[in-house]
Amino acid sequence: MITLGIDPGTRHLGWGVVRAEANRIFHVAHGVINAGATLSLAERLQIIDDQLGAVIEKYRPSVGSVETLFFHKDPQAAAKLGHARGVVLLNLARASVIVAEYPPAHVKRAIAGKGNADKRQVALMIRALLALPVTPSADAADALALAVTHCRRAPLDSALEARRSGLPAHPALAQLLRGKRRGGIIARGVHS
Repeated sequence: MITLGIDPGTRHLGWGVVRAEANRIFHVAHGVINAGATLSLAERLQIIDDQLGAVIEKYRPSVGSVETLFFHKDPQAAAKLGHARGVVLLNLARASVIVAEYPPAHVKRAIAGKGNADKRQVALMIRALLALPVTPSADAADALALAVTHCRRAPLDSALEARRSGLPAHPALAQLLRGKRRGGIIARGVHS
C-alpha cells in the first residue's frame, strides 16, 4: 500500500510518501510545497494545486492521510488552513485516492507516544522509524507521520470494521482481536 501523508498549509505544505508491506513501512519520498508568503491566497492555492497534483500523479498513492481540522485561536488562520485542506481533498478526490483523516494529537501519540509531543520530537521519531539519513523539515516530518499513522492504524480499523459488520477479518488480525498468543506474548491490541 502506498500512502501519501499531507500536512496542509497555505505557505508550506508538507507531503510524505511511504510504502507498507506486511508489517513493515518504507520511506519512498517527502518534500514541502513552498507557496511563498508574498503571493495572494489564490495564487498560493494554485501553486499547491499544481504541485500536489504532480506528487499524486508521480507516486500514485492508494490512500491520502490528512490532518483533520482543529480549533485554532486565530479564526483567519483557521480559514486559510481550511482553504489549503480543501485543495488537498479535491486533489485526492480527482485522483480517486481514499482519504483518511487523523487529529494532530492522535498522530503525535502514534509516533512519539504522547499527544502533546512537539514538532522536533515527531521529526526525530520519523527519522528513526523510517531510517532516514537526516531529519526531515517539520512540515515534511508531520506529513510522513500522518502516512505512518495510517499504515499502522488501517489494518486494525479494517479488522474492527469487519468484526462490526460480521465479515471475516484477515486471519492474523482476527487472532490479534481475540487475544491469541504470538511468540509467547499475549497480543491484546496494537500499540503505536
